Amino acid sequence: MDHTPVLLARQLKQAGVNDLIEFGAYPLAAGDLAKEPIRWRVLDCSDSRVLLISDRILDCRRYHREFAETTWRDCDLRAWLNDAFFSAAFGEDERELVQSTPCTDNGDNTPDTVDNVFLLSAQEVRTLTDRTPGGRPRRAAISTEFARVPKMDGCRLYVYDKAVERDYLVENGKKRGCSWWWTRTQLQAQDGGSSRAAFIGARGDVKSYGRVDLARYGVRPAISLRSPST
Repeated sequence: MDHTPVLLARQLKQAGVNDLIEFGAYPLAAGDLAKEPIRWRVLDCSDSRVLLISDRILDCRRYHREFAETTWRDCDLRAWLNDAFFSAAFGEDERELVQSTPCTDNGDNTPDTVDNVFLLSAQEVRTLTDRTPGGRPRRAAISTEFARVPKMDGCRLYVYDKAVERDYLVENGKKRGCSWWWTRTQLQAQDGGSSRAAFIGARGDVKSYGRVDLARYGVRPAISLRSPST
């Protein structure tokens, strides 16, 4: 018998902003496709939902396959998150616990979406990661070993390896270089086209010039789970 819903409900009932919750599984180690539990950080709690973002960058993906006009609704990364990743990371019982989330802050003149798995918008990053003291570790991010492995499609995650201490995080006494990660927010060019998206830099700054076809940015999926009170 699968006790995951019961155990998860207990975790969610006790969870507060910035706590960690394990849910689902995904490859984390280099050279090993065995799945391990995903750790999610709580960003927001309400009577109806608990908003989570992966504590680490889980993979390296392009926003879109080519440098072309696209939207969050139509980009390859959204399709991958809601299909391949959703199926790979969560079992059938777990998928039933994920709450479909309206995404309405996808960039100027871009369509709204409803997603099971999504990226934070640039505004959500600013709002939700600056709410409490010590917010930087939730914005600046390090990756799993799996995310750093070069992919067959040419994706290779950027990992900071220079001399500025602010671009590192210390985990278990070891200094780890931070990486860039995508938001879903599209950026309007002067001609009205959308071929760039906002991303988060190594120091946790929101950047506004990411070409959608760049192959060195990471992915921190976000999900909403139903609050155990509903």
